[in-house]
Amino acid sequence: MNRVLLLNASFEPLCAVSVRRAVVLLLKGKAEVLECDGGAIHSERLTITIPSVIRLSYFVKVPYYGRANLSRRGVFARDGWICQYCGGPAETVDHVVPKSRGGVHTWENVVAACKSCNSKKRDKLPVEAGIKPMKKPGAPRGPATVSLELGPVRPEWERYLEYCRQPAR
Repeated sequence: MNRVLLLNASFEPLCAVSVRRAVVLLLKGKAEVLECDGGAIHSERLTITIPSVIRLSYFVKVPYYGRANLSRRGVFARDGWICQYCGGPAETVDHVVPKSRGGVHTWENVVAACKSCNSKKRDKLPVEAGIKPMKKPGAPRGPATVSLELGPVRPEWERYLEYCRQPAR
């Protein structure tokens, strides 16, 4: 079943919820629809359009954004699914300092890369391979961690996720 983007009253992305959970929030008056999916859910007396983005009618305090766990999907999301060496579509992850040379598997040492750049670099340092990452890798902090937890991002969610793409203060 599809997922629905849940926004705080301040339009800050909170998470993705199931369509069923979104409909319950709407029926209880706890949320409003901002974007629709196009489909509908029918009952005996009621037809509800399937939402794609909903916003809570009250503010929920999010006290702390923890450090996101390192994952392949997280690295791709952080780097925008773009190879950090050539700007093409990323297909693999690469350790900037190779593990064979003492590099560690952390946010600060892993970038998204295309197959050709990863093959070209192999077990070399970027300067030895004649390439350099476009930006210094680092752990996503603050609201950026929300975008990593959403999974696949639907096109109609993009404008609501701009908040997540801003660097943490």
